[in-house]
Amino acid sequence: MSDSRSVIVVGGGVVGAATAHYLQQRGARVTILEKQTFGAACSHGNCGFVCPSHVLPLSKPDAISSTMKALFRPNSPFSIKPRLDIKLWMWLMNFARHCNERDMIAGGHALQALLLSSMEEYERLVREEIVRCEWQKKGLLYVYRDKQRLDAYEPTNQLLTETFNEPAVKYTSDELAELEPALKPGLAGAWLYEHDAHLRSDRLMESWKERLLSEGATLREGCEVQEIVSRDGRAVSVNTSQGEMTADQIVVATGALTPFLERFLGCKIPIQPGKGYSMTMPRPQICPHVPMIFPECRVAVTPMESGYRLGSIMEFAGYDDSIKPQRLQLLRDGAAAFLKDPYCDPVEEEWYGWRPMTYDSLPIIDRSPTLENVWIAAGHNMIGLSMSTGTGKLIAEMMSGETPHIDPKPFRVTRF
Repeated sequence: MSDSRSVIVVGGGVVGAATAHYLQQRGARVTILEKQTFGAACSHGNCGFVCPSHVLPLSKPDAISSTMKALFRPNSPFSIKPRLDIKLWMWLMNFARHCNERDMIAGGHALQALLLSSMEEYERLVREEIVRCEWQKKGLLYVYRDKQRLDAYEPTNQLLTETFNEPAVKYTSDELAELEPALKPGLAGAWLYEHDAHLRSDRLMESWKERLLSEGATLREGCEVQEIVSRDGRAVSVNTSQGEMTADQIVVATGALTPFLERFLGCKIPIQPGKGYSMTMPRPQICPHVPMIFPECRVAVTPMESGYRLGSIMEFAGYDDSIKPQRLQLLRDGAAAFLKDPYCDPVEEEWYGWRPMTYDSLPIIDRSPTLENVWIAAGHNMIGLSMSTGTGKLIAEMMSGETPHIDPKPFRVTRF
């Protein structure tokens, strides 16, 4: 990619930032268009996990039964807002179709390649001080109150060990108390994925913005793309709320909002917004040192160097932008069941984000099937942060005509 090659990256989230970074490394002149502010939306208040352990797609063989149980449970962290939405119900039908072992294993191998690539790139970016993000590699702990549920995770751990070489270490109740004193006594135990890491996502985005601008990127915030104008199989311009813009190539990295550009991209974008919540506050007096997930209530805890975050919830409520106090209370209640000092005041931020959910749990990393100079990098589900650097590197390679470092076929848009 020569110095004269210009690229518009639509979307200033973590995937757009990573894509812009790897394009700049290849000599591209990058302009980032962001509808809101850079690093906002789903990239801002997430739990910050960089987790190769999250290799299995959500569409597992038992996903339908567990989802139905959750739907009818009071105060469930999972919910679907009843409404007449054909695209949602088609998405759910296709999700059910993928809930089988064959698709799960195939999807897991594709995700693992991207997750391991991203972990390697994150470690390099931190080591070379390209980004500053409160990086810590302390693993990820899955904590259980119920002994039966703790033991029931054994087959999953065996699958991850034998098929993906991602083993966890099992901790008994006494061993867990010694490992993490912030947990309440008497818990059943835990599984620890030792090779996972975590960071502070808003600090990452602040740092990446500074780096991209220092290396010559142009950032236009409050700039909404209204139309991609094409002619003879190529995009010739982008009409935005700030006027018409041109570039040699365009990357659409707009997360859960990508379906709104579907008619310009010439393909189906079956992404549904999966709404998540978080609360950010100072570190409590008895603060965990290992990030953790409580699978029984689906609450995640991130102890950061400069703060503390509780997060979770999955709502299929469309593009609803409200923050429901009762959903935030679920985070408090979940943490209180496990931690001696689960939260503290003041709450610095109450946040929501729309996760870009595809029904097969795989992102879209591909060229538009109708526009030869338009690319798509979206649909990273619940682990966009974890897969962002590998995605940025992969799409920059493809755009530059290089041999991709991982197989891009599983992420093609024509699979839908």
